[in-house]
Amino acid sequence: QMQLVESGGGLVQPGGSLKLSCTASGNINTWAMGWYRQPPGKQRELVAAITSGGTPESATFTESMKGRFTISRDNAKKMVYLQMNSLKPEDTAVYYCTGDPLWHRILGESSMYWGQGTQVTVSS
Repeated sequence: QMQLVESGGGLVQPGGSLKLSCTASGNINTWAMGWYRQPPGKQRELVAAITSGGTPESATFTESMKGRFTISRDNAKKMVYLQMNSLKPEDTAVYYCTGDPLWHRILGESSMYWGQGTQVTVSS
């Protein structure tokens, strides 16, 4: 049973940056990984996803976050990261890490494994 644990959330001012981390309990070398978020009162949405051998440059992003957010992974450390820059109040949400051997499950929000989420609040 894979476990995913997010960390790095918190309160940040508009225009600031945060880096979220996701630590996996097992080998993620052949897994696609992703980040989703759920703003208050809204549905969960894809933030970014990266294939098993993917690079940050080849990652998939939701358009509104492209250019501000970067997803990366370190398979040796069993970790996935989400670097968030130029944060806006509308980025306030619970951010979830997710992983699955199958790419389409990541994009379809049907991944096998999810973390418990970490709160990100962007406010002055």
